[in-house]
Amino acid sequence: MLFEQIQRNKWKTWLLLAGYFGLIAGVGAVIGLWFFNSAQAGMAVIGLGGLIYALIMVTQSTNVVMSMNNATEVTEQQQPELWHIVQDMAMVAQVPMPRVFIIDDDSPNAFATGNSPQNAAVAATTGILQRLNRAELEGVMAHEMTHVRNYDVRLATIALALSSVVVFAAQLVQNNLWWGGMTRRDDERRDSNGLAIILAVVVALVAPLLATIVQYAISRNREYLADAGAVELTRNPQGLISALRKIANSEPMQNVDENSAALYIGDPIKRERAGLFDTHPPMSERIKRLEEM
Repeated sequence: MLFEQIQRNKWKTWLLLAGYFGLIAGVGAVIGLWFFNSAQAGMAVIGLGGLIYALIMVTQSTNVVMSMNNATEVTEQQQPELWHIVQDMAMVAQVPMPRVFIIDDDSPNAFATGNSPQNAAVAATTGILQRLNRAELEGVMAHEMTHVRNYDVRLATIALALSSVVVFAAQLVQNNLWWGGMTRRDDERRDSNGLAIILAVVVALVAPLLATIVQYAISRNREYLADAGAVELTRNPQGLISALRKIANSEPMQNVDENSAALYIGDPIKRERAGLFDTHPPMSERIKRLEEM
């Protein structure tokens, strides 16, 4: 059951990524028709831009994300219990020991970041250290080590970068349509290509929404996979179940960076959203799946 769920979630993630690249290709084609009268040229420009931006985001992710969340790196002497739990879970997951950070916040939560297991980092709030017992904290850190082992943070960073590229491209088309699209010298060419105009309008209005939906869907899917991986590492689903209940019934974090919200084990903002725009699956559904293992 456990390994079937892991395999199913992996296939879902690859399908979502395929949808992302298809969306980028479509946006690029419209950009090319609109600006260069060539779909191939637009796809090449958007594809190259997305690749460069994703590489920049991935290589600088750890320090940037920790800084954005006001996290402070700690040593074994400063946080021995947390350090040893992370060390134990990293050993079981067969990944290098990550750097350990603390966030001064009373709300219980945690996340992992880093572009590979070799330079990963985990962060835990002071609230999670105060409210969770050892078995619960082991479940949380096993969840984060699964993210590290599966390169989930790199995937989330790439998804964020690709989403940003789609939004930027759509805004470019939107600004050109609203402010400059009808005053350019090639109006006659555009007027003769009604399809390009229709597609440009669709991209400007719909592409950012679709990019956000796919980004959040990837995040939700990887949370299920990390929950299953945590059980694989600890052989104790009750520890993670209890931890998730405490996280779900806690207050929102203070001064959390919204762009990093999808990285946390539980939604740190706890706002009401439509289902498609949730960064995390419902806690009740996650707990139900864990109880069925």
